[in-house]
Amino acid sequence: MTTTVPPRLVDAVVLALALAEGVLTTITEDAPYAVVTIAIAVLALLARERLPLPAFLATLPAVLAPGAIVPAIAALYAVSSRYRDWWLLAGCGLLAAAGFVFPMTEFAPSIWDSYTLLGLIYFTMTALAPILLGQFLHSQRELALRLEEVKEAREHERRLDAEAILARERNQLAREMHDVVSHQVSLIAVQAGALMVSTTDPDAKQAAENVRQLSVNTLDELRHMVNLLRASGTPATELTPQPTLTDLERLIANSAIDARMVGTAPEGLEPPAQRAIYRTIQEALTNVRKHAPGATATIEITHDDTDLTVTVTNTPPTRPTLALPSAQHGLVGLQERATLLGGKLHTGPMPDGGFQLRLRLPLTAVGTAHG
Repeated sequence: MTTTVPPRLVDAVVLALALAEGVLTTITEDAPYAVVTIAIAVLALLARERLPLPAFLATLPAVLAPGAIVPAIAALYAVSSRYRDWWLLAGCGLLAAAGFVFPMTEFAPSIWDSYTLLGLIYFTMTALAPILLGQFLHSQRELALRLEEVKEAREHERRLDAEAILARERNQLAREMHDVVSHQVSLIAVQAGALMVSTTDPDAKQAAENVRQLSVNTLDELRHMVNLLRASGTPATELTPQPTLTDLERLIANSAIDARMVGTAPEGLEPPAQRAIYRTIQEALTNVRKHAPGATATIEITHDDTDLTVTVTNTPPTRPTLALPSAQHGLVGLQERATLLGGKLHTGPMPDGGFQLRLRLPLTAVGTAHG
């Protein structure tokens, strides 16, 4: 685990060192102007991140007199960490090295004595150190940015791969649904139609007509579901046409159940809320057919200032119940629809042996002007 030194702590340490050097240099060098140059150099350090080059130039007088080099080194590092122009960096390095070695000459007639040359070498290396350090950290920051870009690109590629795999799986599922389910439902519709023609019993003929009509409706919805699965991940993923509350009467009439509807929904419901109500009633009637043969159902729609409630209640079955496969996916889907709209779904048995399903939606979440 890597730890990063806070920038404010670094600034505080640099300023403390510059002040300490300035105080010690001022004490040893009896020069009143030294206080001014050191003060300018220390204040320039405060602006080295925003104006690195002017800050570096402002520290050079303190290098010449009284010989304070800490501000210049810190400012030179700031210049190196900001710029990549080697001509500029070389010029700043030479200025710093010349400033470092100038006080050693003591204004001698010749600057080519051995001590001065050694000082020039040493101080050139001293000026080179912050430049190289600044370039190293600058390259490190650029590399970190490049690595972050590569990481984001790989994450985007991974998401695209996952979406492609999901699209292939959905297309395969769509083919399976079409090939298996539509074949079986088509056979049901054909045999129901044949029974309508061959039978003379009015009740049997009506039952066959209901079966045929339900099979046709199922094939129609299956076709839309297959289109949805195949179009998933594209802009056009909505099921069309979508069921609305105007389709409820047809749904109840084709349910083959003795059902009646009480009450009406408020005007102005958004399409998602209308679909949730339609699917709730559809699933409830389907469960009545499967689990309560011969039962009657009451669909009640009520609303007040805050909530819209849809209640489907059925009586106990009057005929033997056939064991049919069920994974409770329908109720799970209804619960998810209700949650997305901020509502709740309640299901449970009634004291008389019947069953009740209640959907409650807040009016503020379903787009109605009522309440």
